[in-house]
Amino acid sequence: MPRAVREQQMLDAAVTIFARRGYRAASMDEIAELAGVSKPLVYLYLNSKEELFSACIRREAAALVTAVRAAVEPRDTPPDRQLWSGLRGFFAHTAERPDGWAVLHNQARTHGEPFVSEFAAMREEIVTFVTQLIAAAAQEDDCVPDLADREVAGLAHALVGAAESLAGWANDPGDGADRPSAKETAALLMNFAWAGLANLMEGRPWHPRGRTTARRS
Repeated sequence: MPRAVREQQMLDAAVTIFARRGYRAASMDEIAELAGVSKPLVYLYLNSKEELFSACIRREAAALVTAVRAAVEPRDTPPDRQLWSGLRGFFAHTAERPDGWAVLHNQARTHGEPFVSEFAAMREEIVTFVTQLIAAAAQEDDCVPDLADREVAGLAHALVGAAESLAGWANDPGDGADRPSAKETAALLMNFAWAGLANLMEGRPWHPRGRTTARRS
């Protein structure tokens, strides 16, 4: 079997075990057994548990970014349609590869360097993409012209954070409920976020109403 194919089998097995057990509890014996190879061969190909985990993070991160970019509609499509299609791609991918998403979102973020940097690089690429979409929407003729770059970046971070949290919920809605489809989950987030973004970019920001009344003794 070609080395590249064998290595992907090892990574497949590692992603499954890391998602089930967590990084610290996962054993190289389990990974080798699931991959159908010897433990020395895993070490020969991937050197150590740390390097194996890093390789899993890099592969899953690259696959997720590729899936999102591939799903996005062409640039001449309105920004909301581009975001909608990107979200559908994001939720479809995380639903199809829940173990990969668990490794990225639940494991890579919680075990320090170098793993957190691998996750952060992936997240920054997606945030940059969403920032560009929001900025493009803000530049349309009927949108408020002075939406600050800092506000745009903050909105992009908020939207990506919401998508990450929602992916976990969609993969495990609890109480025996059926999993929502990628389309349903993307629509849920668009209804939550884009209506507010549209108001903001059209010069109708939210403001608190009324005054806080003093509590009576």
